[in-house]
Amino acid sequence: MMARVIAPSRTRLIAAVFPFLALWGCALAINRYSIPEEMEEGSFVANLATDLGLDVRSLVERKAKLDVIHSKNYLDINKETGELIIREKIDRESICMTKTTSCFLKMDVILENPIRIFNIELEIMDINDNAPVFRRRTMHLDVSEATPPGERFSLTNAVDADVGANTIKTYYLSESKYFNIDIQTGSDGSKYVDLVLSGNLDREQQSVHNLILTAVDGGVPPRSGTASIVINVLDINDNAPKFSQPVFSVNVSENSAAGTVVMTLNATDLDEGTNAQLVYSYTLYTSEKTQELFSLDPNSGEIKVKGVIDYEESQSFEMYIQAQDRGANPLSGHCKVMVFITDLNDNYPEVLIKSVKSSLTEDVAVGTLIAVITVSDRDSGANGVVELTLNRQRSLPFLLNKSSEGYFELLVSKPLDREIISKYDITLRVTDKGSPPLSENETITLEILDINDNAPKFPQSFYTIHVVENNLPGALLTSLSALDPDLNENQYLVYFIMEKEIVNTSMSMLFSINPENGDLYALKTFDYEREREFLFHIEARDSGVPPLSSNVTVHIIILDQNDNTPLIVSPWRARGSVVEEVIPRSTDKGHLVAKVIAIDADSEQNARVTYQLLQITDASLFSLDQYNGEIRTTRMFSYRDPRQQRLVIVAKDNGEPALSATVTIKISTVEHVMSFSETTELPIEYDVFTDLNLYLVIGLGAVSFLLLITILVIIVLKCQKPKPKAIKIPPANRNSVISRNSVISQRSSTIADSTLISSDAYWYSLFLAETRKGKVVVRQPIIPKGAGYFVSSIPRSIGPSETTDSRASTLEYSK
Repeated sequence: MMARVIAPSRTRLIAAVFPFLALWGCALAINRYSIPEEMEEGSFVANLATDLGLDVRSLVERKAKLDVIHSKNYLDINKETGELIIREKIDRESICMTKTTSCFLKMDVILENPIRIFNIELEIMDINDNAPVFRRRTMHLDVSEATPPGERFSLTNAVDADVGANTIKTYYLSESKYFNIDIQTGSDGSKYVDLVLSGNLDREQQSVHNLILTAVDGGVPPRSGTASIVINVLDINDNAPKFSQPVFSVNVSENSAAGTVVMTLNATDLDEGTNAQLVYSYTLYTSEKTQELFSLDPNSGEIKVKGVIDYEESQSFEMYIQAQDRGANPLSGHCKVMVFITDLNDNYPEVLIKSVKSSLTEDVAVGTLIAVITVSDRDSGANGVVELTLNRQRSLPFLLNKSSEGYFELLVSKPLDREIISKYDITLRVTDKGSPPLSENETITLEILDINDNAPKFPQSFYTIHVVENNLPGALLTSLSALDPDLNENQYLVYFIMEKEIVNTSMSMLFSINPENGDLYALKTFDYEREREFLFHIEARDSGVPPLSSNVTVHIIILDQNDNTPLIVSPWRARGSVVEEVIPRSTDKGHLVAKVIAIDADSEQNARVTYQLLQITDASLFSLDQYNGEIRTTRMFSYRDPRQQRLVIVAKDNGEPALSATVTIKISTVEHVMSFSETTELPIEYDVFTDLNLYLVIGLGAVSFLLLITILVIIVLKCQKPKPKAIKIPPANRNSVISRNSVISQRSSTIADSTLISSDAYWYSLFLAETRKGKVVVRQPIIPKGAGYFVSSIPRSIGPSETTDSRASTLEYSK
């Protein structure tokens, strides 16, 4: 009962002292077996049933099991055969950590019913399954190149997990003429190796030595392991810096910018570390000026431009440079650098004006000296050869004449004209022959002074000015402005009217011109019916010395205004009276009853008169031709028609606004009227010379006498050639009338008209001869008192509606 209780747990059996002692007697003797490590799974170890004297069938019944003490269960019991077999590969090195030659795996075989325990010891035999391994696969050693031969250096040993003959047996070193190894054996039989220096090292020849150390064990077949040995040869300062050549030559362009690299010195030192770190510096043989112009980088040996390099000051520089290492006992090397300066075209040519004139008159002669100029260039060779030219952007009337080396004269080459160009900016351009060429400009400002060489000019040579009659005295007619391209007093113009007489009247009495600005004014009021046009000259004169002038022709044309009312001259009547006409009642249709004739002193449309019936007793009895003023019957008279008819006729011109005059005609009808042939002149009867007609004849005689006296006075004045006097025209006499004659021949009347032109510009007389009832009636308008006049004949018109204009004439008035 107690065995069954403690069987499941071996730990509890050991913990309980008494039960352990009770079971101890049940344990049998120890069975020992030996197997090599690394046997395959399922490999046969021993037949436990046979060795333990057990029935194979009882193994199952008694629940045989294997209990491994302090280890993993690598074995198992085949209960069918009673064999002990490998359950898992056994690694001796993992079971026996210590380097012992013997390695046992202890286990118990436990049977139940009754409990029996069999002790088994399984010796694990070592095989050469592990190669030597170095704890450090790569070993680094630093050895100074000054280390003497025979110096020893300890190396890390290799280890081999195997034991006995399978452990490390020896070491091998790769071939080297500088190193070998010394193998030593420790008290425990371990092999140790030292690296021994066998020759003199030179870091400059070989700075690193790579060796292979091989450890070989004693197994069959042997196994080996390797490690790399990297030996760094430590430098000593045993080499001085060296330049590639003792003297360097380099070309540098002048005016190189600061910071421009001239060259980089590269001295070499076979040493390393601080022994190879070089410091560059100038030696005492290098001048201070050179050190001011060039900088030397102490670390890189780079030489740069520091100052301004000018070829004209120095063409070359010498530098003495040393390179020194940073060793404990520094070593140095030296070289010489020759810097040659390359000339550049860096100096602009110069222009110097020795003598110059700032102004010239425009009439100077060709070849006149304006300036003396010198040119120079600090550069040499082609860079110093210069050429002086004028700026040719436009053609200049100047030229350069080379008088001597470096000297030029600026001369006038063409005539000057200030009115075309008043000022010249003469640009002198000097250019050298360098590459690229440099140039410099100098500008001379030359002012051209004016002379009076241009006469004033009007924009046009002939001016036509239209002036409407009845203008106000002092009215501005136009502004005549001449131009003079000269300057100052040569440009100041004075305007005046060139004197000319027209009918003893000076132009200066009719017109006035502002001498400063050329404004032309009318000094009087013009009347189209008296003056139609004026032609004179205006002169513009400058203030130069001598003065120059020019003139222009001015044509003044007076334009008509509708300022004259039509004047009814036929049938004649006293002012405000009614005209009476007598016609027979047996008059046929279309009979000419009367002819209304009105004249207008205006011209063109203002003088075109038309006629209209303003009032009429019977509009069906008479008709009026609106153009010729003829009043005709439109039908025969009847007994119902009244014996007297009253017609009011208006004569209206075509002006704007229209002016008109009216006449009232009273027509009386009688039974019988004496008629005459239209072309027959009848002798005057005794009753013609009535008192009224006598007065008319006396008036005609007086008019004829006055006309004769006027003609004689004019002839005398022309012969005497008196000085021109201003004509004083009364304000009331400003209208003149263009004569218009109409000759109308009808069956019973012959009408002739003449026009009298007076100095008052009125047409005052009209002589009508009319044959009525065997009498000659002469009618004449009233002539203003005190007015001298003469009669001019007017050409007869070819039709009743046509007019012929005659030029007005200026008359002298009798005093």
